[in-house]
Amino acid sequence: MDTGISALCSRGMTMHVNKVHHVTTITQVAKDLGEDEGWLTDVANEMDIEDGVIWVYGVGEDGVPAFTDQGVETLIELVRMHKEKPELLYRQRTE
Repeated sequence: MDTGISALCSRGMTMHVNKVHHVTTITQVAKDLGEDEGWLTDVANEMDIEDGVIWVYGVGEDGVPAFTDQGVETLIELVRMHKEKPELLYRQRTE
């Protein structure tokens, strides 16, 4: 009986191929945008994986948010929205 990847391929199953080839950590995005990392983290908390955000874990680390190129664009739009209406972030924290 075949096991593993060769068995999957021999059965004609197609595996999903992730097209994301890099992500950028929130620390780098904050630096690039000239924004406070803590504030940017609060803004990014309303994003989901579909928006282009993932958590990256390393040895001995709690994990950090990181963004695909689409995620950075989404975050930039959220930053613009929160700067236009700062009360949105405050309202989100109290709900």
